[in-house]
Amino acid sequence: MRVLHVCAEMFPLLKTGGLADVSGALPLALAPLACDVRVLLPGFPSILAGLTAVSDVATLETFAGKIGLKFGRTPDDIGVYVIDAPHLYARGGNPYQDGNHHPYADNHLRFALLGWVATRIAEGIDTYWRPAIVHAHDWHAGLVPAYLAAAGRPATSVFTIHNLAYQGIFPAHQFAQLELPAHFFALNGLEFHGQISFMKAGIYYADRITTVSPTYAQEISTPEQGCGLDGLLRARQDVLSGILNGVDEAVWHPESDALIAANYSVDKLTGKAKCKAALQALMGLEHATEKPLFAVVSRLTEQKGLHLVLAALKEITDRGGQFVLLGSGDAAMEAAFVAAAADNPQQVAVKIGYDEAFSHQIMAGSDVMMVPSRFEPCGLTQLYGLKYGALPLVRRVGGLSDTVIDCSLENLQDGIATGAVFNGFSKEELTQGIRRIFALWARPKDWKAVRQEAMRTDFGWHSAAMQYHDLYRSLGA
Repeated sequence: MRVLHVCAEMFPLLKTGGLADVSGALPLALAPLACDVRVLLPGFPSILAGLTAVSDVATLETFAGKIGLKFGRTPDDIGVYVIDAPHLYARGGNPYQDGNHHPYADNHLRFALLGWVATRIAEGIDTYWRPAIVHAHDWHAGLVPAYLAAAGRPATSVFTIHNLAYQGIFPAHQFAQLELPAHFFALNGLEFHGQISFMKAGIYYADRITTVSPTYAQEISTPEQGCGLDGLLRARQDVLSGILNGVDEAVWHPESDALIAANYSVDKLTGKAKCKAALQALMGLEHATEKPLFAVVSRLTEQKGLHLVLAALKEITDRGGQFVLLGSGDAAMEAAFVAAAADNPQQVAVKIGYDEAFSHQIMAGSDVMMVPSRFEPCGLTQLYGLKYGALPLVRRVGGLSDTVIDCSLENLQDGIATGAVFNGFSKEELTQGIRRIFALWARPKDWKAVRQEAMRTDFGWHSAAMQYHDLYRSLGA
């Protein structure tokens, strides 16, 4: 079956978050299942630079000016279509914002083109390859199902919600620039409180809707986490399901990871201790094997619960633990973490920014991976933590709830515990989780057993790929 994935970024070509990990790994996992998968991406410079065997497919006149459509291959040999439009994509800042963190004023055009071009591919503009399924990811590709619907549905659409909180909201007056039928701007369409919502378009027009974990699929159908779209999601409940993301073991595996200080496995953990010592030395922390090292690798936002970590940080250090953070985001939060590290450099270390190699080193060197999110569609950080034996300390929400089993006495006795899970979104609840981690740390035999169970847990992409394959088949592909 031929499937076109449509998204804004893809590892290893371009990554700002977990979306890129998914779009980079899922096509590879689908390939052994007789899925002929290609990906459509915006022509950001790093994406064009990372492709080989690039050829021209077409030149097109669009509502956003003249563009080229190119085709090339990733280092993993995945076929990629790229919208070649330097006037839209060759800019400073990141893919979504300028250097001052302001969204580009023409983002509605830059990302609407993903839907428009995907539809042209579905109609056969490439005479050598035409998809039966077009699978759009998150709000950037939210107009894919809308353009397909406007064109008479030349392919069946699947829309995956990676994070409902980011919806691609634009002013109503920009709708006329998108060249969609006028009646699409309506309550039963793109209109959302008088504005355009790319996310709503994907949910309304898609033939099937998925989220990145089963629990999140349930949660977004409630007013608490539905972000104003829960009513529509309940109305489309019969085509909504959750498929848990996976871990690309070719990239994330402590036995083969070339970015960490020493390799190790579930049965040979001596390399884990070397990675911890290397991380402590790199970050200027006290070299102490007996102290648990807590870590955060995250965007610094309220959603991720990092203000709770700040509030509970003294609980970790007063009990003798250490803490390391890699992340960026809210300026005040960045400053607060930097100040905490300056006040206690032996126990707290902070690196502001994002560094792919360093994130691997933190996973390998830490004992505990903290993910105390307010909401979490799936979460990849805790999955990496499990794989690397950094026990996740997570809130019972979304994909975190689906992937981590609390170290309660009952679960310890049954040998199924893989981390620590707390319930409420508060400093007090997080503190209880921290205390439970320290209690487990004080019992080395139990700690080792939980760590090994965590590392044995299989969250590879094969299971997710099988479920997507079955979904495509159910749509007649």
